Amino acid sequence: MSSEALHVQREKLSRKTLEMHYAITSLMEEFEAVDWYRQRADDTEDAELKAILLHNAREELEHASMILEWMRRNDKDVGEQLQEYLFKKGSITGHEEAASDEHGL
Repeated sequence: MSSEALHVQREKLSRKTLEMHYAITSLMEEFEAVDWYRQRADDTEDAELKAILLHNAREELEHASMILEWMRRNDKDVGEQLQEYLFKKGSITGHEEAASDEHGL
């Protein structure tokens, strides 16, 4: 899969960078699987198959959430961004603008 390709020689990468690459690649694959299951669920006419496919999509979201939590715990920048933007009320882009102003960006 192309998302697994490294852009720099493996020997030049730190263990932390490699592990974050594994997490990012896995996160992409989990969300891709969610997309596939949801598309198939929309396309099927069989109610039981649709329920199974949507169940599978939720399972993939669970996996993606676990990876995000690992990333939050293991990368300060990821943690700060998730803290800043997740679970906020109101406009997402409005919050981004306010956060940028607050941080002088």
